[in-house]
Amino acid sequence: MKLANRIITFVLVVALLFAGMSTTIQDILKDVKLGLDLQGGFEVLYEVESLVDGKDVTQKVLTDTTLALGNRINKFGVSEPSIQVEGEDRIRVQIAGLDDQSSARELLSSTAELTFRDVNDVVLLDGTDLKEGGAAATFDQQNQPIVTLTLKDANKFAEITGEIASRPPGENLLVIWLDFEEGVDSYAAEAQKQNPKYQSAASVTQVINSTDVQISGSFTVEETKTLESILNSGSLPVKLTEIYSTSVGAQFGKDALNDTVFAGVVGVLLIFVFMLLYYRLPGLVSIVTLTVFTYLVLVVFNGINAVLTLPGIAAIVLGIGMAVDANILTAERIREELRVGRTVKEAYQLGSKQSLTAIIDAQLTTLLAAVVLFAFGTSSVKGFATTLIISILLSFVTAVWLSRLLIGLLINSGYFNNPAWFGIAKSKQHKPEEEVSTLDLTTKFDRLDFVKHRKKFYAFSLIILLVGSAVLGIYKLNLGIDFSSGTRVDIQADEALTKDEMVKYLDEIGFANEDVLISGDEQNVAVMRYKEDFTQQQILDLKAKVMDDFGHEPNVSTVSPTVGKELVRNAIKALSIAALGIIIYVAIRFEWRMGIGAIVSLLHDVFFIIAIFSLLRLEVDITFIAAVLTIVGYSINDTIVTFDRIRENVDRSGKITTKEELALIVNKSLRQTMGRSVNTILTVIVVVVALIFLGAPSIQNFSIALLIGLVTGMYSSICIAAQIWFTLKSREMDKKGTAVVKKEKKQWGSDEPVV
Repeated sequence: MKLANRIITFVLVVALLFAGMSTTIQDILKDVKLGLDLQGGFEVLYEVESLVDGKDVTQKVLTDTTLALGNRINKFGVSEPSIQVEGEDRIRVQIAGLDDQSSARELLSSTAELTFRDVNDVVLLDGTDLKEGGAAATFDQQNQPIVTLTLKDANKFAEITGEIASRPPGENLLVIWLDFEEGVDSYAAEAQKQNPKYQSAASVTQVINSTDVQISGSFTVEETKTLESILNSGSLPVKLTEIYSTSVGAQFGKDALNDTVFAGVVGVLLIFVFMLLYYRLPGLVSIVTLTVFTYLVLVVFNGINAVLTLPGIAAIVLGIGMAVDANILTAERIREELRVGRTVKEAYQLGSKQSLTAIIDAQLTTLLAAVVLFAFGTSSVKGFATTLIISILLSFVTAVWLSRLLIGLLINSGYFNNPAWFGIAKSKQHKPEEEVSTLDLTTKFDRLDFVKHRKKFYAFSLIILLVGSAVLGIYKLNLGIDFSSGTRVDIQADEALTKDEMVKYLDEIGFANEDVLISGDEQNVAVMRYKEDFTQQQILDLKAKVMDDFGHEPNVSTVSPTVGKELVRNAIKALSIAALGIIIYVAIRFEWRMGIGAIVSLLHDVFFIIAIFSLLRLEVDITFIAAVLTIVGYSINDTIVTFDRIRENVDRSGKITTKEELALIVNKSLRQTMGRSVNTILTVIVVVVALIFLGAPSIQNFSIALLIGLVTGMYSSICIAAQIWFTLKSREMDKKGTAVVKKEKKQWGSDEPVV
């Protein structure tokens, strides 16, 4: 029976969805907060040290410091800067969309640690004793620029001045310092100089019961205004040391955003075309749900006030690929049921039910990798993980629930009962009376005997292991500054550059470097790496010179050795925890032998990526770790689907008594999932290739790592993970003389929405 109302409902639902999205998308895009890598800006990680020896840096001190830094930043009119406390002694500052980066960084780094000391350099008062907003730039009676201060407690000042006044002449001095360096500065040494570092050393002969103090010195009017601004913004109660910084010029950010968005759009459109041509009706539904998925990601992103970065865009695109995976998995299951003679409605119901478990298992394992990445990542990597988590959760909502709702409406209308709507030719269909099961269906890969050639696969992977180890031993890894520490500088020009002219230019401006790499589509970007981490002043000087000569602010990133070592430790910890979590999950949901197979294949994939990067001398930075962990999650996705099909076919057989029967089950399972694996990988590879050739240069290595991992992930799922399980299972049968029997499994929730 044909029900036109189902078609009408489908059209109305789709129309309402697209109408809602089209009328709100502009506002949503406008509200998306872009990271500094997409609009320019800078990020600094400070190590916080107490000004007083033996005094701990407490959480209250860190909070007070963030407030002071926030006050300083607000003077530049920056909306919603990111200032976060990390750990016990660090503060991370991120400011995006700021034109005058140099002035902002100079103001932030100008700690203006105001202290009142005696001649023995003992601290009597500090910046915390200042009244809020009590500093003012003015002039003295001789019309000389000075800064006046208002203290909070007159009694405290009276007590201090009374104690100093009691000392003999020459020792009754109240010395005012800015940025006193413990162990370096002293009054005794500076007093011998013509231009001492301290601001003033006033003789105190009587008790001063007042809150008014003035700082005089050889100030210019501009210097007093800057000092006023710093003090009123909050005289920091601590010393801040830069241990990591990165700066992105506005033009770099704009170009990166445009290139990456364009690459993403091209990749997604190609996916849409493939899904429509290959899967027909399910492909049409997937286009709708994938569009809704992308829209919802942006909505949720705005809702949690997250910041979108370049890796974040890559995560959205990757999420689209994973949503496609869920659609393909369901569509392939429906196609299998149609081929054995089921009606379209029966095929939809059975295919939806049978694919649900595999989808959930695959999504959960990928989610595990994303959570680990969030826990141990920093900065843009954490943003990538956030986006990936959102993408995984929303892909389940859209690719499972919404897809089934929409395709259910179409199928239950009765107008799409022809299997051709699902891309199934008549020659591929069996009649119900033939009683053919999905286990017996032919595939394009029936000639392939995977189990028979497992030793060849093992040998190939062993050769890869040995060659890769030799490559790593000879070439090592080309570690970026994220891990090796130092400084990276990117200079953009309006015309093509050459290495020789850049080497000469760098030498002329006092930043000599022979290691110059020319990149960019128009060969207009020069990339330099320095072993030392530049000081804040060096960065400001370099930026000023490059800006004058090229008209674009350069990107400058610095990493201290301390941070570099921590990133290495965190990367190893993240990979270890992700691997352990996955093997535990697989062991619980399937069996421990499948867990072993899964983890071996993952380590195989990770090592292959590392070896290729070493051989090609590609730079390994923090985004490389994000790519590796993504592949860990995505590779296990493939492996889970394969194991799910093996378990299903074992259950259908009931009991397997010989290794020949076991081999047949493994081979058939691999053949049946091969088409799905190839289609899934191809759709994601399309996007990744688009990101490599059309995306921003800053995520090129990230995309290359994904590409290598996707290909090796499919190989290892089929040729390593499944074969290891077969080998271990065969040994169990030989040792115990037992058969492989059906294992009861739990079903995940309901199988389909009611339409």
